[in-house]
Amino acid sequence: MYPSDLRYSKEHEWARVDGARAAVGITRFAADQLGDVVYVDLTRKVGDEIHQFDAFGTVESVKAASDLFSPVSGRIARVNEQLANQPELVNQDPYGQGWMLEVELSDPAEFDALLGAADYEASLPSD
Repeated sequence: MYPSDLRYSKEHEWARVDGARAAVGITRFAADQLGDVVYVDLTRKVGDEIHQFDAFGTVESVKAASDLFSPVSGRIARVNEQLANQPELVNQDPYGQGWMLEVELSDPAEFDALLGAADYEASLPSD
């Protein structure tokens, strides 16, 4: 259920590294807990520096609002502007079109220290 090529934070964000950059988003678990996402507010802009676990925005659903935290540090290279008009992509495709930021990594070791898929899944509450 959780892609093995990603790393996960305990705050339910994921990171996928491609070269010196990491795409960032929220996990399927987080999206399911939120319910239907109706608004994504990415407060950080391209060029901003961000530190691991700094807030970069909020996501709002019909049930709740939740802060978003970066699982890695670096300079923001891209933001997913599609989410402003299509916030439902977070629910429909959290690991694909529902990505939120792309960060140029300043400390690749942070990625390695995040949870692997099996450890992340084991950390989730059981039904």
